[in-house]
Amino acid sequence: MKFRPLRADEIEVRVQSIKEKGVILLLYKNARCDMNILDETVGAENWQREHYECKGNLFCRVGIRCADGWIYKSDCGAESNTEKEKGEASDSFKRACVNWGIGRELYTAPFIFVKTGDVQISNGKTYDRFLVGKIRTENGKIVGLSIHNETLKKRVFVWQDPSFKKKNDATSPGGP
Repeated sequence: MKFRPLRADEIEVRVQSIKEKGVILLLYKNARCDMNILDETVGAENWQREHYECKGNLFCRVGIRCADGWIYKSDCGAESNTEKEKGEASDSFKRACVNWGIGRELYTAPFIFVKTGDVQISNGKTYDRFLVGKIRTENGKIVGLSIHNETLKKRVFVWQDPSFKKKNDATSPGGP
């Protein structure tokens, strides 16, 4: 079973850390994205999820109805800083969905650093909002990415995999 790559509007961006010279950003997906892709790909009636505890950890198993019956993939989650139980349940579900292949390309994201001129930092914090402008994937790997700072209304990060560009110079439009 193959799931499509995530679209730019399905990927969220958060600040991992704030440094003296800028911010480090991470890409992630939320649980609603996973539910929508499961519904779209296999149908709402052909998947299910179940949470269970094992050795003190909360796991989620996601089952998909296949020709031979239900097939399950599981993973455990980590507590969130805001809502402990809900965050752990959501995280375990998202991780189980990655085991199915949904959003696995996010693990191939480049290091995303935005310099201080492209982000507002005050007292060691930023409230700027970042969005994925464009994303290009090939064979399950991110090969092009742009990030926008919506607060400042500008593109603040552009990246293209150098090996992808070399292989596709004749047909590549020059980046995301």
